[in-house]
Amino acid sequence: MKERLQELQQEAIVKIDDSKDLKALNDVRVAYLGKKGPITEVLRGMGKLSAEERPVMGALANEVREAIASKIEEKQAALEAEEINRKLASETIDVTLPGRPVKVGTHHPLTSVIEEVEDLFLGMGYEVAEGPEVEQDYYNFEALNLPKGHPARDMQDTFYITEETLLRTHTSTVQARVMNGNEGKGPIKIICPGKVYRRDDDDATHSHQFMQIEGLVVDENIRMSDLKGTLEVFVKKMFGAEREIRLRPSFFPFTEPSVEVDVSCAKCGGKGCNVCKQTGWIEILGAGMVHPNVLEMAGYDSKKYRGFAFGIGVERIAMLKHGVDDIRHFYTNDARFLNQFKQV
Repeated sequence: MKERLQELQQEAIVKIDDSKDLKALNDVRVAYLGKKGPITEVLRGMGKLSAEERPVMGALANEVREAIASKIEEKQAALEAEEINRKLASETIDVTLPGRPVKVGTHHPLTSVIEEVEDLFLGMGYEVAEGPEVEQDYYNFEALNLPKGHPARDMQDTFYITEETLLRTHTSTVQARVMNGNEGKGPIKIICPGKVYRRDDDDATHSHQFMQIEGLVVDENIRMSDLKGTLEVFVKKMFGAEREIRLRPSFFPFTEPSVEVDVSCAKCGGKGCNVCKQTGWIEILGAGMVHPNVLEMAGYDSKKYRGFAFGIGVERIAMLKHGVDDIRHFYTNDARFLNQFKQV
């Protein structure tokens, strides 16, 4: 019996060494250590042994089983390591190869212009104010010195929802709301960015929906020179330090006096070219001193408080800043157009 156990141990070790994969190794384990294996059969014959021989053969049988099991574990670890190495070799990634490009989104050019303007005016002590796009007639017109029946209402062909509700035609509505909310107390220094709507036919320079940034300053001792200085800082920041501005008399119902603001042409430097129609100047925005009627309707004492306001067309600024010749490009979502502004 002793010789048989030693023989089985040697056979098992040889077969374990010859196993090429985990399946073959498991077959050896089942064959020699299983309930129907030869070692189990040897142990069944121990009943024929004397009482003195049984403990000796039992101990030997356990040594043989442990030796085989230990050898199987050792071989299993070696085979698993080989399998891992094979997988690593077959799945190796060459980290020196260039990666696949990832398309990263960027700001829309109009958003970039708005943020640039906001950064400028926030640095000058302004606050950003917002209001609803669906607005009341009162804030869109009446609070801005445009009572019902006023002929100047025709200047802003309006989308009406009801007789008293409309899509705002300018962001001046936010100015009216802020002034009313202050109830005639304290200074105001705000800019109001947002979408506005007018019943325009879409073409290269007009859109039924566009964006404005309007500014409002109300305080004691505000003068036209404060407005001019503010606009000069804005123009030089947006178009370059060499740009100049020109104020021309105009009319807006909510400002008095009112002006149109021109900037010297960037292409010709003011000498005259096809861009500025040989004038040397390009119109960019409207502005003026807040009309006393607007101040009084908001609860301000127009003898104590004065103010100035200005309205910037975001698309207009973006078109001049980047040389865009058609406002519709901003809204058609053409990736070829938008990709030009990745660094903007």
